[in-house]
Amino acid sequence: METSTIRHATVRLPVDDAELYGDLTISEDATALVLFAHGSGSSRHSPRNHYVAEELQKSHLATFLLDLLTEREESIDSLTKHLRFNIPFLSRRLIAAAAWVKTLSEVLKLNIGIFGASTGGAAALLAAAERPELFQAVISRGGRPDLAVEALPLVKAPTLLIVGELDTQVLQLNHYVLRLLTCEKKLEIVPGASHLFEEPGKLEIVASLARDWFVNHL
Repeated sequence: METSTIRHATVRLPVDDAELYGDLTISEDATALVLFAHGSGSSRHSPRNHYVAEELQKSHLATFLLDLLTEREESIDSLTKHLRFNIPFLSRRLIAAAAWVKTLSEVLKLNIGIFGASTGGAAALLAAAERPELFQAVISRGGRPDLAVEALPLVKAPTLLIVGELDTQVLQLNHYVLRLLTCEKKLEIVPGASHLFEEPGKLEIVASLARDWFVNHL
């Protein structure tokens, strides 16, 4: 049986007079692309996002794990923590990355979804609200979409909120957000899971939910 050629590349893209790094994985038979927006204090090397990305790749979804901050910005933010909560700033970076990746011949005709974690969930929804033609589906994992509350009624892309049952404060915020979203929407509560889904088998559930959502909507 023939296997599809898979391309892995670490890419550099210019954004806002800076240079961001991303890990792009795409196969010849890719049907869509998922852009990952990491959360507070994380990076494109997040093991949780890498696991979810690998599971999505098995279903012919290309993945693009992006550093939303430069190394210098990461160093400053580790002390001040001001950039990780600057949702408009992170959203602009996401939009720029999606516009850039759409210039690649392999991606040109593919729909794009965003998988956002923690504050990346808010950035993903703000980006989807501002550029509805660019993003066709959104997932927020353990996210803080309440940080983009004013943009929520403008989101058109089908949106899935995934929250751990034990992550009570974030779960309460996501129940609130669900009422404000006017697009196709769903809240999935993972039983026995905390904020980082570190309990055995919980991240596997997240990956399965994400795969089904993106396959159905992209």
